[in-house]
Amino acid sequence: MLFVPGRIGKDLCDSQLGVTRRDIVRVGASGLFGLNLGQMLQLQARAADNSAKGKPADAAHGGGPGWGKAKSIVLVYLQGGPSHIDLWDPKEGVPDNVRSVFKPIDTKIPGVKFTEILPRLAQINDKFTMIRSMSYTPNGLFNHTAAIYQMMTGWTTDKVSPSGQLEPPTPKDFPNFGSQIIRLRPPTEPMLPFVMLPRPLQESNVVGKGGTAGFLGRAYDPYTLFPEGDDMDMNKMSRVKVDDLKLPGDVFAARLERRARLRTAIDAGMPEIEKAVEEYNLDTYYDKALNLVISGKAREAFDLSAEPDEVRDRYGRNTFGQSALLARRLVEAGTRVVEVIWPKVANSDNHSWDHHVGLSERMKNQSGPMLDQGLSALIEDMDKRGMLEDTLVIAVGEFGRSPQKGVSTSGNGNSADGRDHWPYCYTAVMAGAGTKRGYVHGKSDKTASAPLEDPVHPGQLLATIYHAFGIEPNTIVYNHLNQPRELVQAEAITKFFA
Repeated sequence: MLFVPGRIGKDLCDSQLGVTRRDIVRVGASGLFGLNLGQMLQLQARAADNSAKGKPADAAHGGGPGWGKAKSIVLVYLQGGPSHIDLWDPKEGVPDNVRSVFKPIDTKIPGVKFTEILPRLAQINDKFTMIRSMSYTPNGLFNHTAAIYQMMTGWTTDKVSPSGQLEPPTPKDFPNFGSQIIRLRPPTEPMLPFVMLPRPLQESNVVGKGGTAGFLGRAYDPYTLFPEGDDMDMNKMSRVKVDDLKLPGDVFAARLERRARLRTAIDAGMPEIEKAVEEYNLDTYYDKALNLVISGKAREAFDLSAEPDEVRDRYGRNTFGQSALLARRLVEAGTRVVEVIWPKVANSDNHSWDHHVGLSERMKNQSGPMLDQGLSALIEDMDKRGMLEDTLVIAVGEFGRSPQKGVSTSGNGNSADGRDHWPYCYTAVMAGAGTKRGYVHGKSDKTASAPLEDPVHPGQLLATIYHAFGIEPNTIVYNHLNQPRELVQAEAITKFFA
């Protein structure tokens, strides 16, 4: 008889995610000797899924173009809200207070123009889908934190003050989509499942809202890599080491310790299991997981010095460029979800996308070139390596910027050379995992104020991400009050896929 002492997992902050004797008995009753290695090492994950009461991944019955094509995702989150008019949806024949100061340039797609700020992306836009009709009508979402929360979770917040500031992250929050993905599609190899870098989501003093696992429990929080140094420190990614990884409450270490105790109990109670899994080399597999933080794939993935100088130069020797390169390396090593947060907090100056003032100078010499170099390198590099076959790459912000310069749409002051928040129309980019190449979805009106065709809500974008992973967007998860909630209340847009 297999005996597991005590309730394993009570040492964690999410004690309800522990493996119980009943879980082991249930597994044993279904044929313990028939388990493969993946099933053995996912005992804890299954218990967590049962506890969260979400629909199991194998219960999904979706289909259509793009279904299940993605094995991983890199979200390039343009925190701050970049101006679509000044990047990839310029307008001609419009008043001076609408027209971008940057010249429109041709791209690889006939008839599609970018501004001169994006010369490299203009030469590879035949590799990705552009969504020129991102749009939503705000409900207290003119400000960054509330809009970020919607984009990252698919749900609107309960508390939005007139200034847009929210309560800090709480266990009641809806989970970040990355947490949902690794719960329903856990990695199949011992690698960090979900990594966020190089800084948290933030507006003013509200840090991390929309960036946690919320009511799923901290076991599904991202591993965070926030290197020391000011946001203007462009060399801090060169000082990154795997020891910088953090998970609140030492959950990761406790989880590995718990697995060690579980395995010891299994070994002691049922020696026959060694014979059952002998061909899978359980010891080797487990040791790799146990030593993940101090050796192996994680350490190698975080060693940017292993990349040739020309590759690092191509991405850009700055925080964003090297973060994009690290994202590629993490996906290669087996990470399921990587979120690259724009390395400058919203509502700040210099490299921020929050261009209320000084848009021309700041976008031309700071944020624009970093985005053009880093994002184009990421897409091109992953394409050459064949990684776009099953990796989804998305670049999007929480909203765009107002078509008219110098006007206030959110209560902020704006100079004659600045644009305010604008959720009614903006642009996103998608590449890989079966998405169409050289496709432009939707169309904005004459002044890029509203979609003329095929509007796309942020919730639909998230639904499309779930769809790409073979997860039904309406899969049910239970919140902290044991109430059923869909992953997102929206349908996937299959037109994005070939």
